[in-house]
Amino acid sequence: MKRIAMTLVLLSLPAALAFGADAAAGKAVYDTKCKACHGVDAKGGAMDKASIAGTAVATTKAAVEGGKGKMKAVASVKGADLDNVAAYVASLK
Repeated sequence: MKRIAMTLVLLSLPAALAFGADAAAGKAVYDTKCKACHGVDAKGGAMDKASIAGTAVATTKAAVEGGKGKMKAVASVKGADLDNVAAYVASLK
């Protein structure tokens, strides 16, 4: 029973972290820092043809912090801005 309870707690952590972020504020960060490459709706833009819409919060944060593929890390997006932009991208379908 403890194992099940612990599993449920651990699975709910990413969702709890995402709810603390502000997706509306994340849109402003996205429009400034991400839109040029990933497109208006995050479905691919001039430099990145792959869609990032709906990407998990942790995946987006890892890409912004450490880069991914041809994308370099975006050091200017950190803290609450990073949480917010990751929540915004995850909210797109």
